[in-house]
Amino acid sequence: MNQVNNSSFSNSRLINWFKLSSPSAFYPLAGKLIPIFWALAAIFGLAGLWISFFVAPVDAVQGQGYRIIFVHVPASWMSMFLYLVMAAWAGLGLVFNTRLSAMMAQALAPIGAWMAFLSLWTGAFWGKPMWGAWWVWDARLTSELILLFLYLGFIALQASIDNPRRADKAGAILALVGVVNVPIIYFSVKWWNTLHQGASVSLTKAPAMAQTMLWGMLLMALCFWMYSIAVGLMRVRAIILEREAHTDWVRQLSEVKN
Repeated sequence: MNQVNNSSFSNSRLINWFKLSSPSAFYPLAGKLIPIFWALAAIFGLAGLWISFFVAPVDAVQGQGYRIIFVHVPASWMSMFLYLVMAAWAGLGLVFNTRLSAMMAQALAPIGAWMAFLSLWTGAFWGKPMWGAWWVWDARLTSELILLFLYLGFIALQASIDNPRRADKAGAILALVGVVNVPIIYFSVKWWNTLHQGASVSLTKAPAMAQTMLWGMLLMALCFWMYSIAVGLMRVRAIILEREAHTDWVRQLSEVKN
């Protein structure tokens, strides 16, 4: 009897997860989650900025100028992570032909592009006093610039194709091919002799920074993560309404709002 109950319970949970893959079911859930992630982004951001700029000590070598890494490093992390997530959603849409997966990939692309741009922009401000130049054709900088172009290419490719299904498939192929650039960004400082410093935070080694510096960076990373989720959910809701405008549930939603 217990085996039968457990089996029926697991099947019901699986059905519930499948229901959430429907745009009509995901739309209200996303609306409820958005304020939560905005609140978390604000909390982590305020705490991270306070520790990063007022509590963390001055770096012995780089002085006060090093503090830009508390924005630069989390933005770089998120630019790579978001690309992998975007490619995963696009791949799921390509394989299983699920509408919501393609919408999620489309929603994440501009956020990832913004993170890549922010990474390059803050990196330039850090590089000027440290290297004496705004830009050098360093392996990590160049591969991060390629990542920005991949995001922009994904956005432009989807916008250039009128048929949404064809646009999703073309964008998915580009996104999956571009995944090879992410490990190149991460391992570039190990594979080539570059100006860019190695990782200060590693899963296999003790952090090469003071404890307060580490806390500031991790809190800022959480802030960027929560921000990306909040904006991603807002964007996917807008995309759902645009793509599902012909359906009855969107028409009913419009009537209720009016």
